[in-house]
Amino acid sequence: MLPLLIISAYLIGSISMAIIICKMLNLPDPRTQGSNNPGATNVLRIGGKKAAAATLLGDGLKGVIPVAIGHYLGFSAQELMLVALSAFLGHVYPIFFGFKGGKGVATFIGSLLALNYLAGLAFVATWLFVAKVLKISSLSALIATALTPVYFYFLTDQLEATYILIVICIWIFYTHRSNIKRMISGEEDSIKS
Repeated sequence: MLPLLIISAYLIGSISMAIIICKMLNLPDPRTQGSNNPGATNVLRIGGKKAAAATLLGDGLKGVIPVAIGHYLGFSAQELMLVALSAFLGHVYPIFFGFKGGKGVATFIGSLLALNYLAGLAFVATWLFVAKVLKISSLSALIATALTPVYFYFLTDQLEATYILIVICIWIFYTHRSNIKRMISGEEDSIKS
């Protein structure tokens, strides 16, 4: 049953909400506008808050749904984290969109909330605090991501699952490599208030 759920999580993760929502709202393809990234932050740039919120919710649910199914089926924390990793990889490398997807943060948050809602809320609280202070979305995501394995381990005491979580977190840093370069050069966009 676990292999089937892992495959299903990848396929669910491969549904690009940014592309679908932009098409539904007659907005430009997010892969060709702004940062060229099919994610909620870029949809905010090209389509406004409602389109971005719908994208964020949809991408988050891609993480919530397969992990929640795994919970229902009684899988262990380590197995659930493998399901979360698969959904994340589906978002980043979607089979339906030429393996060119988003950066994975929203799907990761959805998975995390379904895995352990307190760890998920800690991520969100960290992101909000850093975003309020530093006004850079990508930096907020990276700081929250870096702290998440600490939150998760202290809340769950699940070491093997935390190791898999660390892999996802490193991958998020990799998907943000262009943002990191822009931050170093002082060219990264700030959050508009």
